[in-house]
Amino acid sequence: MADNTPYAPARIRTLPSWLLGRAAARGHRLVGEALATEGIRMMHHAVLSAVAELGPLSQAELSRSLAIDPKDMVAIVNDLQREALLTRAPDPRDRRKNTVTISPAGQELLLRTEQLGDRANAELTAALTPEERAQLVSLLARIL
Repeated sequence: MADNTPYAPARIRTLPSWLLGRAAARGHRLVGEALATEGIRMMHHAVLSAVAELGPLSQAELSRSLAIDPKDMVAIVNDLQREALLTRAPDPRDRRKNTVTISPAGQELLLRTEQLGDRANAELTAALTPEERAQLVSLLARIL
């Protein structure tokens, strides 16, 4: 057992829920550390990625699509706007709403952080063959 792995009784170590939790914790740590080299947190990266993929959208739509509490989304969008990674403007269809758009600087950062995330995930799954990694992703998607 690795030094950084918490002790768990043998029966617990065979449960998919325990193994998934440990793997998720390691994955979050690896990706979080990689993204930190660019000064960005995981939720901020997820928001940039969603805005880039979904195009301009309201903060409410963004909050729903990522299952992030609306109050937390406001703080994340504020952070990203302060860094000029996103722009926020009144929605032309409904001035009560804000539309969020990724900026060119946000797009550039996203390209770099996607590469960092890919490398972290490659490290996470380094013990697997490419076929096993594809199978793992497929099985995890089925569970979710």
